[in-house]
Amino acid sequence: MTTVHVNGVALGVESFGADSAPLVLLAGGTTMLSWPDALCERLAAGGWRAVRYDLRDSGESTTTDPGAPAYTLRDLAADAAALVDALGGGPAHLAGIGVGGMVAQVAALDHPGAFSALTLVGTRAVAPGPPDDDLPDHDRAAMTRLFALPAPDWTDREAVAEFAAAGAEILGDDPAAARAVAARVWDRTPGTAPPVQTANQMGTVFSALDCAPRWRERLPGIGVPTLVVHGRHDRFFPLGNGEALAREIPGARLLVLEEAATAIPDAAVGEVAAAMLALG
Repeated sequence: MTTVHVNGVALGVESFGADSAPLVLLAGGTTMLSWPDALCERLAAGGWRAVRYDLRDSGESTTTDPGAPAYTLRDLAADAAALVDALGGGPAHLAGIGVGGMVAQVAALDHPGAFSALTLVGTRAVAPGPPDDDLPDHDRAAMTRLFALPAPDWTDREAVAEFAAAGAEILGDDPAAARAVAARVWDRTPGTAPPVQTANQMGTVFSALDCAPRWRERLPGIGVPTLVVHGRHDRFFPLGNGEALAREIPGARLLVLEEAATAIPDAAVGEVAAAMLALG
């Protein structure tokens, strides 16, 4: 684990594989731990240098005020391009999961010279909030149950882990895996204040982030090989969002994980890694 300074902020990064290998940059959803260790290890074994990193206001990266971020989605996209330059591995394969996938889309559009390929996992082509009429919104029943969960004591590591496990069960993910990841996220969070913890555990900073202007209409301008990965049972960003991305990005391949929901399950790591490596 190390810190790289770009655009006036510090970004926490973790690297798998040889420094001389082709770079794949993994933008986290909540934190870098949205990307499973096993997937990063598979990519490294395939001859790549896999670097996962924390977005601003999460993990080891600069944290200021997650409730009122003084930066935009386009700034996060610029961070990705600057990080490729700082790591010396460009152009890089850029991958984003969840809200990190939104960052990746904008980065590929705004900084095309920095990236050679794009992987988008469990994400969509519009900002947080109500989606376009042709895109499926969050599963209403799941969201009702999710938001009915009482907030944990953010100073209590076990309570936070159990809260994450309960949320995973609602979303159709593995509660045990979610519990383990949440405990690791808690250990890496710079403080137990609720805004900081929820930004790390749930990515709530995106609800306050300026995501203008829209980028969906620009998707046909993405000119690099693209892989869209989506869980068949994703209740947060239902599959229709991934299908739309694959239709609107020229030549994109859609990989549907038949047994997956929101997270990449252990059983799908090999399939996802193989598809990413094949993309180049």
